[in-house]
Amino acid sequence: MRRASFPLLLISLVAGALAVAGFAPFGLWPLPMLSLAALFALMLRTRSARAGFAIGLSWGLGFFIAGVSWIYVSLSVYGGMAAWLAALATLLFCAVLALFPAIVGALQARWAAPPALRLLLLIPLLWGVTEWVRGWLFTGFPWLVAGYSQAPDSPLAGYAPLVGVYGVSFLLALVAALLAWSVTTRGLLAQRAWAATAIVAMLVGGQALSGIDWTTPDGAPTSVALLQGNIPQDLKWDPEITRTTLDSYLNMAAASPAQLIVLPETALPLFESDLPETDRAALESIGRKNGGDVLSGLPTGSLYGAYYNSVVSFGSAPSQHYHKGHLVPFGEYIPLKAVWGWVIEVLHIPLSDFARGAVDQRPLAIGGQRVAANICYEDVFGEEIIRQLPEASVLVNVSNLAWFGDSFAPRQHAQISQMRALETGRMMLRSTNTGVTAIIDAKGRMLASLPLFTAGSLSGKIQGYAGSTPYVRWGNAPVLMLWGILGIGLLWARLRQRP
Repeated sequence: MRRASFPLLLISLVAGALAVAGFAPFGLWPLPMLSLAALFALMLRTRSARAGFAIGLSWGLGFFIAGVSWIYVSLSVYGGMAAWLAALATLLFCAVLALFPAIVGALQARWAAPPALRLLLLIPLLWGVTEWVRGWLFTGFPWLVAGYSQAPDSPLAGYAPLVGVYGVSFLLALVAALLAWSVTTRGLLAQRAWAATAIVAMLVGGQALSGIDWTTPDGAPTSVALLQGNIPQDLKWDPEITRTTLDSYLNMAAASPAQLIVLPETALPLFESDLPETDRAALESIGRKNGGDVLSGLPTGSLYGAYYNSVVSFGSAPSQHYHKGHLVPFGEYIPLKAVWGWVIEVLHIPLSDFARGAVDQRPLAIGGQRVAANICYEDVFGEEIIRQLPEASVLVNVSNLAWFGDSFAPRQHAQISQMRALETGRMMLRSTNTGVTAIIDAKGRMLASLPLFTAGSLSGKIQGYAGSTPYVRWGNAPVLMLWGILGIGLLWARLRQRP
């Protein structure tokens, strides 16, 4: 197949869209395996880079338009961008993301190798590498990396403490390739049996690994309360309701006896320097009364200098800060202002030029735990989360996903947090403005959560953990080394084929 026909492109498009159901909120984790199997089988039929590119692009468009079109809500409803321009920007963004599977299709078609080698080794390798590149190129957008679909219920999730989400994605791609091979292999029962055996072995191995406790409980359990204010995004920064917002959170915090009380990202909608002394004293009093601390999101610094998206602690321990280090382009800072400065005039986003926090920030010693804080989008980057480990005993994410309305985004983000818990062997606490506010255990299971778009306090007990998973020790290095070895092997095999 040197040119991709319309029916095949349509099949690829639909397969990509269906893969989204493998992620939260649906959680049908086998679907991405089947979707990728269909994609890989179609790629195997291609004999030109153009056809492979088109097949991969179609799958990517179906996948990303179905999976991240919530960006339109952020741009249009809350960012103030004209609807047509927001729709165009969202479509272009999804088209750029779709280039990654398109590149896989094009490269595998150009590689002169036997079909089995292309399908079982080259395509999964290219898939894993391109997802990893997507995770850091232009500051990275690793949202909907295939491995996230396997957290926490799939047997493949058992590999997360060893190889992280990119390793899980690679294993998922291998399973998909084996499924495609078993279907496309003609009349070779032994090969199909081998493929089935390999798939079962990987799934059984993952299930066995999920029973291993890589970390151990550390210290006494801590009582926690995670507050969800449900402040509408279009009112959040309105000075006329600032007092109402402060009183709402102060009242919820005062009603809790928890040792660690966590408020969402920018829950207090004013700079720390502008926080009234009475409110600061009230927060400190609540923390001390409970024998612990209150941790709240609020901006720090000054509009007339550097300012940060931060969390600040109040209570028994000396006040401590964490400043967000991985900022969202066009949401929290404008890259290349000389080129993109006009975006500030189009998007009505307050505080859109944050400074970056340092990369070597350490856990906060508060509420009887050593808290590895991260803010909103930061927990998408597992290799950055582990910088505070193994010192940290618990992970805490504070977010404001009101920007994305009632879309897939809040549930998808919660699933990402579940993967971080699996990778690190730590509990994850999520305090959000509108949801999903949740307590996640060290195996990535959601123990409790609040309904979306409701105000409330989620109370529970958490256990700190000590020790390191293999992923905490080595990060993505083992997977990258494996890919490097496989790549060298494929290159050597290709060179041997040349006359």
